[in-house]
Amino acid sequence: MKILKLVVLLFTMVSTQTWAQQKPYWTEIQEFKKQDSIQFPPQKAILFVGSSSFRMWNSVQQDFPGYTIINRGFGGSTLSDVMLYANDIIIAYKPKQVVIYCGENDLASAGEVTAEIVTERFIDLFTAIRDKMKKVNIVFVSIKPSPSRSQLMPAMALANKQIEAFLKIQKRTAFVNVYDRMLTAEGHPRTELFIDDMLHMNAEGYAIWREAILPYLKK
Repeated sequence: MKILKLVVLLFTMVSTQTWAQQKPYWTEIQEFKKQDSIQFPPQKAILFVGSSSFRMWNSVQQDFPGYTIINRGFGGSTLSDVMLYANDIIIAYKPKQVVIYCGENDLASAGEVTAEIVTERFIDLFTAIRDKMKKVNIVFVSIKPSPSRSQLMPAMALANKQIEAFLKIQKRTAFVNVYDRMLTAEGHPRTELFIDDMLHMNAEGYAIWREAILPYLKK
């Protein structure tokens, strides 16, 4: 009987670990936790969270001197992925402000993900954060017009409009419009702001983001 219980216990442990490792970006989240175990970030910092546009912003702390920034951009995450790990990489830090960039990969993912679905996912994430941190300031950086995803621009613009409208009726929020800043006078994506993949930004692109975001950061 004891042997049977031991076998069941071992099977359960292995199955649980295997299931966890199959979750999207599980390894990256564990790396964040490892970093935190060595030196946990200070509370009341500003948390940047979302997809690879934040993950690849290696100079984010230097770009905002005088602010304490925690960067938890990961993978090519969607809003659903951020929601999945909200307790681990948002709530756990008790930030004074959460700056979110996400939604672009939702629209680009397989399946019919509409602007309405992106907006609903953002509202779900917003609600989950506010349920745990009622007074935290929340900033959404608009979905950017990546040249490689120009076919999605109508959906991007609509999702941005809907999320901005939602945030306008919420307290302690801001919407940062980088979308329009990254377009030519003719309304096309400015390719000079991107690296060769025409998806991720170069230093010039991040300079635009810095200028746009800075006025909304909390001291």
